[in-house]
Amino acid sequence: MSNNRADLIVGLQWGDEGKGKIVDHMAQTHDYVCRFAGGHNAGHTIVVEGKKYALHLIPSGVLNPDAKNIVGNGVVLSPADFIEEMRQFEDLEGRLFISDKAHLLLPYHAEIDRARERLRGGRAIGTTGKGIGPAYGDKVARVGHRVGELSDPRKLTRRIMDYFAMNRPVFEAMGVAIPSETELYRQLVEYKEALEPFITDTTLLVWKALEEGKRILLEGAQGTMLDIDHGTYPFVTSSTTVAAGACSGLGIAPRDIGTVTGIAKAYCTRVGNGPFPSEDFGEEGQRLRDNGHEYGTTTGRPRRCGWFDAVAMRHAVRINGVDRIALMKLDVLDGFEEIKVCVAYRLHGEEIDYVPYDLEEAEPVYRVFPGWKRCAGARSFEELPVQAREYISALEEMIGCRIGIISTSPDRDDTIVR
Repeated sequence: MSNNRADLIVGLQWGDEGKGKIVDHMAQTHDYVCRFAGGHNAGHTIVVEGKKYALHLIPSGVLNPDAKNIVGNGVVLSPADFIEEMRQFEDLEGRLFISDKAHLLLPYHAEIDRARERLRGGRAIGTTGKGIGPAYGDKVARVGHRVGELSDPRKLTRRIMDYFAMNRPVFEAMGVAIPSETELYRQLVEYKEALEPFITDTTLLVWKALEEGKRILLEGAQGTMLDIDHGTYPFVTSSTTVAAGACSGLGIAPRDIGTVTGIAKAYCTRVGNGPFPSEDFGEEGQRLRDNGHEYGTTTGRPRRCGWFDAVAMRHAVRINGVDRIALMKLDVLDGFEEIKVCVAYRLHGEEIDYVPYDLEEAEPVYRVFPGWKRCAGARSFEELPVQAREYISALEEMIGCRIGIISTSPDRDDTIVR
């Protein structure tokens, strides 16, 4: 057996950390880029030579013409959205592969998602409405359908229509439309024709690549604080977003994972509802949003913005076994006179330094750092203002992990590797 291991990239906050840029950066030296979880609710924005790409399902390595890209079995795949995304690129055959064991996310899953959010009213989770939760729910309930079933659209149509018949009262009560058998069959035939050249047993593909000593990069979606087990439940996504999810989401062993790079912004954001202790509701929060163009890649929703949370970051670093951190969007802090970092929580009158079960009740305890004028476009650590360097050193000490990569603009080349 080969001793080769796959490098892994994981988000350490509430998603939207800028994983796409780092995956794109690292993909230039890797042979394979593999997506192991999530669906098209995720969005990676990558800027190359001034051109912006928004990726949702296709791995970020697609921008390296020499890299092969794998969508693993842990992903829930919306065929319609995947096909639309493929239209951005040419010559994908032979360098894009979809697991035959990935689960299908079909239009009715999105309708269920939106209906549930409506019914929750003021207690809505704040999902993207893309159908991720219902698709994973069907998977766990063993009533879902996998990509490999597209090989026989007629049989798959019958199975889905049987599912509709069993659940008709629920669909009707939620206001979810059931397609006709003819319409469903037509859709599935279209999906098969477009996707069949790319469908394969990706587990075997990854095993072979490991045995051949290929350089492999694993990418997840969302962030650690949105993990179904370790995040701010129930305001989370429906998949395992942490490093361990790569094993089940691709069919590899823990010993196959090599260097783990955790991605974090120099501040914090989250989309949707749920606890966010370091959220800033004032002018500085709005300034972070404006400076960072903090609007969702997938939904366009304005992101909630706040300060770097060192407590949640220590939590994420430990869960993921992070070897180094890539600190993103440092330039967004340019021009702030003071910069805050959440160093502890105050909960029920007590100061704590860990992430509690009832994070919603926690209040931030801040340490304040002096700001700096400009670091945008810096490409070496020495180019950074002294205050920015001191900020980075302080973060390393607080979270117990080295910051090995620093991004100073959206452009691929404005990246410091220490």
